[in-house]
Amino acid sequence: MRVTRLRVAGQRVAGQRVAGQRIALTGFFAVHGFMYANWAVRVPAVKEQTGASAGTLGLALLGMSAGAVTTMLIAGALCRRFGSRRLTVASCALLSVTLLLPPLARSATALGLALFVFGAAYGCLNVAMNSVAVGLVAALRRPIMPSFHAAWSLGGLAGAGLGGLLAPHLSPLRHLLLIALAGLLVTAVAGTALLPGASAPPAASAPPAASTPPAASTPLAVGTNYRGWRGALRTGRVVGVFGLIALCAAYGEGAIGDWGALHLRQDLGASTGLAAAGYAAFALAEAIGRLSGSTLLERCGQARVLVTGGLIACAGMLAAALSPDIWLALAGFAATGLGLANMFPAAMTRAGLLAGPGGVALASTLGYTGFLLGPPAIGFLASEFGLPAGLTTVAFLALATAVIAGRSMPGEAPATTRK
Repeated sequence: MRVTRLRVAGQRVAGQRVAGQRIALTGFFAVHGFMYANWAVRVPAVKEQTGASAGTLGLALLGMSAGAVTTMLIAGALCRRFGSRRLTVASCALLSVTLLLPPLARSATALGLALFVFGAAYGCLNVAMNSVAVGLVAALRRPIMPSFHAAWSLGGLAGAGLGGLLAPHLSPLRHLLLIALAGLLVTAVAGTALLPGASAPPAASAPPAASTPPAASTPLAVGTNYRGWRGALRTGRVVGVFGLIALCAAYGEGAIGDWGALHLRQDLGASTGLAAAGYAAFALAEAIGRLSGSTLLERCGQARVLVTGGLIACAGMLAAALSPDIWLALAGFAATGLGLANMFPAAMTRAGLLAGPGGVALASTLGYTGFLLGPPAIGFLASEFGLPAGLTTVAFLALATAVIAGRSMPGEAPATTRK
């Protein structure tokens, strides 16, 4: 009897610790999006400060992308060496500090170098916190990854709103100094809850029986791979598939963020304020979709969520790109946000459960590649065939995601029906 009570008490303490870590990690996701949004708001002011032309600024902005991709490629190894939770705390502190480098730049070259360092911290935190999230998915045995990405989306919305309010009154340096201090405060508070027991990963559950297909909602130990070289190839192939899903989702996010407002303004004659509402509708719908993502994954299963989401995003983006009516186009952007909402979180979960931090790093790198490729690819197509035609590529990739998910996860049962 006493042993049973001790066991129950131990399970209760462990459950409380995991719940606290979930709250702390939610804070890291939120501040990640919050800091990036505040930087994005100040890009025009930093451009003026450095005297960069549009083309030179574009090259400088590539510094952030180069830094992010560079660290994403090695972040999986860093997570295995130092632990994902330690790396999350360290990367968030570094991101807060390096946020001050871009507003200190006085030339385009200095800005590019500053953004490379900022991007390196940004990419490392991205992989580290997603790796921790995969461990919590396995520990809680629930597909909770969308809730973390919802926090990122809401943090970005809050950051954009606050940045818009502060920009007319503060210089970029003073503005981002306040944001950096807020980031360090969150790092200190959330890191205290995240770090205890960091040497023991939260995902200590045994892998499922061989008859159960691996899924994001299945209680699966992190980094569970198929054995032997054939198993390694199969694992790599499956991780690559989910990396492609992440790429398709991120392609759409980057494309709408850079070209959505211009499409509404240039092609449909929307006012400046109404044109800005296009991305707001997309981002808000995406956040709502992610807040309900865990419930959807539990009730419907990952395959149905991804297939349905891909079809909704495809239809929504076709309406947004080809409709002659502004309000129907806005509804299309919102539908696209709902459809894409859970693709990236689901891809991160599946890749991490199959291959640990290395899988998260690969899927993140592919996803970020899609985020980078989307805007220039659409720009090239727009110059040749018009912006509406370029934006339809988002619809085609969303449809491709639905096909990939349907073929790679046929007949997957919802989590609530599994025994």
